[in-house]
Amino acid sequence: MARTDRLMRLMDALRRLPAPVTAARLAAETGVSRRQLYRDIATLRAGGALIDGEAGVGYRLTEDPALPPQSFSRLEIEALVLAVGELRQTGDAVLETAGRSALARIIATLADEQSRHAMHTVLRSFRPPPARVDFTVDMALLRRACWEELALDVRYRDLKGRVTQREVWPLGISYSDGTLKVLAWCCLRQDWRVFHASGMERACLNGRSFRPRRVSLLRDYAARHAAPGPPVKE
Repeated sequence: MARTDRLMRLMDALRRLPAPVTAARLAAETGVSRRQLYRDIATLRAGGALIDGEAGVGYRLTEDPALPPQSFSRLEIEALVLAVGELRQTGDAVLETAGRSALARIIATLADEQSRHAMHTVLRSFRPPPARVDFTVDMALLRRACWEELALDVRYRDLKGRVTQREVWPLGISYSDGTLKVLAWCCLRQDWRVFHASGMERACLNGRSFRPRRVSLLRDYAARHAAPGPPVKE
């Protein structure tokens, strides 16, 4: 695990878990040894986080420099809670959990009155999540490939049942009722393509990177999509 990701997970655990949190619990939450955990605690302290406690006693986060005090209007708070509730519509449980975690950290920085507003919002989403076609592709892999601009080798079955092997450069993921689609640059077709995730029978990293092409490809796709003409799809 990258050092930055590890430290972020440790800060998240210190925010979420009832204090004081034992070193054993923090090490389990972040997937490191106790020795590494002690080094990570020291790194966070050196970065300005006020963490009380010590080995054998437990730790408590008393001041978090990464979360300065926030202030939102009541309607902004309602919008945030509603938006996170709507993540259920994606059918992606990991994404929904991430949204709830982020919202909890935001609420933790609010003044008492605003925090109460967040606990008693009137705008709520009660829609059941849509029924989606099953897919086997690893969503964590797709997200990582998009973020880090990593090429994928995929085995794809289109809507007519035709199977192809191709290299794609994933650019974005689109959620809609009943479908999950992936926008990518297709090296086989030398063009943008929108793939149904359910048609991706296999996807794996091939060790190649398309950095820094993602931003320019998305910009060009947006310009093309705004012009008249049929959408690209597979």
